[in-house]
Amino acid sequence: MKVILVDDEPTMHLILRKMLDKVPGVQVAGTFTDTKSAASFLGQNKDIELAFVDISMPGGSGMEFAAEMEASDSPVQVVFVTSHKEFALDAYELSVLDYLIKPVSQERLQRTVNRAMSNQRLIHSPSLSAATSADSGNIVLTMLGDVVVSNGTGRIKWISRKCAELFAYLLLYRGKRIPRSRLVTDIFGGMHQANAENYLNTTVYQLRKSLETLGMREVVRSENDGYALELKECVIDYVEFEKKVEKLQVIDAENMERAIQIERLYTGDLYGDKAYVWAIHETERYAELYAAFVKHLAAALISQGETPPASKLLLKLNERNPLDESVIRHLMTICEMNGDKKGLTALYTDYVRLLSRELGIRPSEQLIQLYDMLVSRFLGKK
Repeated sequence: MKVILVDDEPTMHLILRKMLDKVPGVQVAGTFTDTKSAASFLGQNKDIELAFVDISMPGGSGMEFAAEMEASDSPVQVVFVTSHKEFALDAYELSVLDYLIKPVSQERLQRTVNRAMSNQRLIHSPSLSAATSADSGNIVLTMLGDVVVSNGTGRIKWISRKCAELFAYLLLYRGKRIPRSRLVTDIFGGMHQANAENYLNTTVYQLRKSLETLGMREVVRSENDGYALELKECVIDYVEFEKKVEKLQVIDAENMERAIQIERLYTGDLYGDKAYVWAIHETERYAELYAAFVKHLAAALISQGETPPASKLLLKLNERNPLDESVIRHLMTICEMNGDKKGLTALYTDYVRLLSRELGIRPSEQLIQLYDMLVSRFLGKK
C-alpha cells in the first residue's frame, strides 16, 4: 500500500516514516508540507491509497483537503494526525478513515493501516459479484474496531450514537425480526418505558435517515411490532474474517502469506471501544477466535524459523492479555531459538511476578518445566 504524509512539520515526516517502515506492506511514496502540493501529486499518481494529513496547516487545512478528496470521489483514504482533539467531531463529518492524536503509538498506527488494507481487500473481494446499486457501489461494513458503513464514494455519518448502536444490534441478528420490546430492554434499558419506546421510534427514524445517504434506507424493515435488517450485496468484515479463519485449518509455508493477510483483517475487537453490553458474548467470541488463529500462525512461523514476525504477533496478543500463558510459552521458545538467555529469564521472571501480583498464584508446572528445559539447553551449549 502506497501512502503519503501531509504535515507542515518536517519532523513529523521523519517520525511517521520511521514508524510506517515497521509496518509490512506499506511504502511512503511522498511527503508534503502543504495540501496543494499533496493534491497535485495525487492527481498524477493514481496508485496512492492512503494519506496521513495534519489538520491545522497554513495555506490550506487538512479539513479542506479531505473535503476536496470527498467531493472529487477520490479513492484515497484519509487519516487525520493532529494534536487538536477538539477537531474530532468535525473530522467525522467527513468520510475519513481515522483520527489519530499526537503522539501516535506504533500499535495505534498499525491498527489504522490494517483497517485501510482491510477496506481495500474487502472492496475488491472476489466474493462480491456485483454492486448493491448502480450509484452506491460495494457496501462494506467495518465492525471490527468501529461501526462504519461505507462504499467507494463515502461513508455513512450517523445522526446519533444510538442509531449506530441500533444498526450494530440489527446487523448481529441480520435477517431476523427483533421485537421492539427486546430492543427497548437491550438498548434503552434503565429508561422509563414510555420514554424508551419514544426514543426507539426516534432512533429508527435517525437510522433510516443515516442509511439513506448510501441508498440503504429500505434495509431496515418493520415486521410485526419489530424490526429486521435485510442486507443483500455487502461485505461484513467480521463475517469475512471468520470464514477465512475456518477455511484455513492448516497453516504451512505455502499459505503463510495468506494467513498473515487474514490476521490483518482483524482491525480491532467487535464494535471497537463502543463496549455494547448486549454484544459482550460475540465480542469475546471473536477475540478468542482471533487469539487462537494468531497462536496457530505464530507456531507455524516459529516452525519455519521466522521468529521476528512470530514475536511481533505474539507481543500483540500479550498486550491484549498479559496473563495468557500459552503466549508466554511461545515467546520463551523464541528466546531460546535466538540464543537470548537474558531475554528468556526476564520474560519468565516478569510473568511470575505478574501472576503473583495480580492473581496470587504461581505459574503452572508445565511452564516451570519448560523454563528449566530451555535454560538447560543454554548450559549445554557452553
